[in-house]
Amino acid sequence: MPYEPPPELNALSLAQVAELVAARKLPPVAEWTPASSGDSEMVIRADGRWFHQGGEIRRPAMIRAFASLLLRDAQGRHWLVTPAEKLSIEVEDAAFIAVDVRQDGDTLVFRLNSDDLVVAGPDHPIRSVGDPETPALYLGVRHGTEARLNRSTYGQIAEIALASGDLSVSSQGATFSLVPA
Repeated sequence: MPYEPPPELNALSLAQVAELVAARKLPPVAEWTPASSGDSEMVIRADGRWFHQGGEIRRPAMIRAFASLLLRDAQGRHWLVTPAEKLSIEVEDAAFIAVDVRQDGDTLVFRLNSDDLVVAGPDHPIRSVGDPETPALYLGVRHGTEARLNRSTYGQIAEIALASGDLSVSSQGATFSLVPA
């Protein structure tokens, strides 16, 4: 069955987003402890493109499948985890790119380059790093992985923050500064 991406973010209500998030059955990678480990020979470039042995992986369904198996450990290393093996994967910046955001009341919903939808909040925080003049913004995704906000999504978040009168945004009762500490 061919992969069909979800509808445009702006066309979805919060209830529809919640339904889509709940319907996405992700593997329990954090519960698996495979005996075998190795190198996947894969790289996720800073621009969000995936490569295996130097060749780009272009099939969105394949990238989405691999993305569902990602985990980042306490040392910051990324892994593709299955019940049988745990393979390292090089990630140049963040495992995902946040490509769109929608604000609905006190909720920020992000679409990732993997077509995942993530609701920012206490379980999915936004953090700001780098120089206060040109910070980079990251969104917690799952199992320690993060998404870097692309330029247009960063601009959308900045507009939301400026409309609120300070350089922070709120979602699901949590407030996140857009200025690096």
